[in-house]
Amino acid sequence: MQEDLIGQELDGDVKHGAPRKPICDLSDPRYDICDITGDARAISANRTVLYVPPVEQRGIDGPEWAIKDQSRKNLGDIIEVNVKTLSAAQSLVAPECTSRHAVPAAVFAMNVIIGNPWHDLSNVLIPLFITTRAYDGEVQFLVTELQPWFVDKYRLILTNLLSCCDIVDFNKDAGVRCYPHIIVGLRSHGDLYIDPTRTSHNYTLLDFCLYIREVFSLPPESRGTPYKEASKKNAANENGTVTEKPKPRLLLINRGESRKFVNLPEVSAAVQAAGFELLVMEPTRDMGMEEFARAVDSCDVLMGVHGAALTNFFFLRTNAVLLQVVGSGLEREALHYYGNQAKAVMVQHIQYFISAEESTLYEKYGKDHPAVSDPDSVHKQGWQGAKRYFWAEQDIRLNLTRFAPTLHQLLRALRE
Repeated sequence: MQEDLIGQELDGDVKHGAPRKPICDLSDPRYDICDITGDARAISANRTVLYVPPVEQRGIDGPEWAIKDQSRKNLGDIIEVNVKTLSAAQSLVAPECTSRHAVPAAVFAMNVIIGNPWHDLSNVLIPLFITTRAYDGEVQFLVTELQPWFVDKYRLILTNLLSCCDIVDFNKDAGVRCYPHIIVGLRSHGDLYIDPTRTSHNYTLLDFCLYIREVFSLPPESRGTPYKEASKKNAANENGTVTEKPKPRLLLINRGESRKFVNLPEVSAAVQAAGFELLVMEPTRDMGMEEFARAVDSCDVLMGVHGAALTNFFFLRTNAVLLQVVGSGLEREALHYYGNQAKAVMVQHIQYFISAEESTLYEKYGKDHPAVSDPDSVHKQGWQGAKRYFWAEQDIRLNLTRFAPTLHQLLRALRE
């Protein structure tokens, strides 16, 4: 049956004789992509994808490309996949198919910078959504550098995107797999970003957010925030019984290493004194994605210092709040990596910009050190210096008197 379907598709290509564009496009500054429709053959033994053109389109020479099959082609540590259009002579001796498939395939690497939610979504899951969502699960993944922990952590998303097929470890596969369509590489529009004008179905970041909420069986978009839902239920109580007034629930991210709250007990007490029910969690790489998604969904506010764990704002309900505590030197990054994206998925974004004295850099280096007095000058010196001071060495000692108005702002935002 699969052979018949593929034969029909290939015969159709030959009969129509449609002019063909180059199968690989290297023009995007962020990624390279190869899109092969027709007789496409994937050979894991030498990390090669071959295109065998119809007879009338075969030439003397066969163009060839070396593709980093990931969403960010300028990163290292990726062994390239060879993509080649066979010439007329090469087509006559093309490797025979050992298996034929009726669905398309996507070839991509799984070891491009991953290991925290921001990188996992920005570098793999969102590009994978952009590239393969339109197939509605009828696609097979041929994964180079497959990471079992990544598959386990994001199994629900991955298996939904390829509901018809198993994931193939392309490094260890044997034989020649033949498909009617193969994509090599992942399309990517930016950091945690989707440009609807560049997707076949005008997908947006909100579409991705709603998609993963559905995958994790979270309440639909129409459901209000937990606080609003509880308030409505309380107001509709006709039994005449006195019930405790509901409190908005705040999930406080407790970072275990850098950019942590060094006065966490005091911060927790202040949040509760302001009228919030408090949940404190420290996400880890081995924590189940479904577990954390449900915890975030149950809250009205996700609060934390700028960092990867805030990527879980995707699991907040519409009109819930992402409260981002912005460390010294991280003002631009806070808006670029989270602020704009939160608004795109209909989550309110409130920023608390710490004072110089609230950063432990002030305690460690003094007020005259450039990292304290002139963060821009450190950024101008390059990534390594900025990473050292603002991401790696900096913790936060929140001034609770100064922070109090932000908590009141939060309450007003949730009640409106």
